Amino acid sequence: MNNRKTLIRFFTISDYEEEEIWLRSQHQNGWKLVKMIVPCFFIFESCTPKDVVYRLDYKNNTENNDYFQIFRDYGWEYVTRCTGWLYFRKPVSETNMEQDTEIFSDANSRIDMVNHIVKTRMLPLICIFFCCLFPSFVNSMEYSHPFADMFTILISLLLIVYLYLFIHCGFKLRKLKNKYGGMR
Repeated sequence: MNNRKTLIRFFTISDYEEEEIWLRSQHQNGWKLVKMIVPCFFIFESCTPKDVVYRLDYKNNTENNDYFQIFRDYGWEYVTRCTGWLYFRKPVSETNMEQDTEIFSDANSRIDMVNHIVKTRMLPLICIFFCCLFPSFVNSMEYSHPFADMFTILISLLLIVYLYLFIHCGFKLRKLKNKYGGMR
């Protein structure tokens, strides 16, 4: 029997709550997360099916030893990291109340994480979009060479994908911020 499997699943930077739910269901089905590989490869190992809560925190490599110690003190197991995200898990059987299944102590901490995502992920991508991709698109429209036409089509597709992701992530992060603001 194969005790490892790799699943491909794409989550945007604003879909981390859905990712936590999906990881929990995988563990309930006997597959615990071992590693995450960019862009969307999840490596799981066979385990005894168990209800385990997964939580993600976005630190973008700003964490230190004290940060990890606090998680250990509260019973969280560090699993892996991927592109600034840190993955933690904790068996539900080791929790006394619902707040034990959360890694954030208050709504302000959640809002701070969303703001950190916007500053370190969304803003740089928007800069890349307006400084590189959009000017390349405009320049490609000025040439009438067959390769320029192909390049224009490719850049157009990238622009559409980029715009969709900006809109999706922007609205979703704003919705999360409003949700957390209502928890205060």
